[in-house]
Amino acid sequence: VQLQASGGGLVQAGGSLRLTCVASGRRFSNNGMGWFRQAPGKEREFVAGISWNGGSTRYLDSVEGRFTVSRANAKNTLYLQMNNLSPEDTAVYYCAAAIGATSATSETMYRFWGRGTLVTVSS
Repeated sequence: VQLQASGGGLVQAGGSLRLTCVASGRRFSNNGMGWFRQAPGKEREFVAGISWNGGSTRYLDSVEGRFTVSRANAKNTLYLQMNNLSPEDTAVYYCAAAIGATSATSETMYRFWGRGTLVTVSS
């Protein structure tokens, strides 16, 4: 089982990026999915989560209204659209598949993890 995140890069403040996470080895259409991030010197934190059918989403307060999580179960793919980026969003972003069907915020509720993609936002 592999989760491959991509789409990171260097962007100026106020810019946008779209992260993509493609799962292979098994289907996750019955699992919640999530995005986490880890900034230099900080612990990994929950960013966004989505339920198995996309009907429920949740976000870190600081990204609410700027980030949008979505999924395409037919493609076994998870997305994170990030708009109006700020330097505080600089981090390695990880996608993960939850144990259950909901959009959990705790890392302990996620079983499969991708390697991460680096997002750097310059001021």
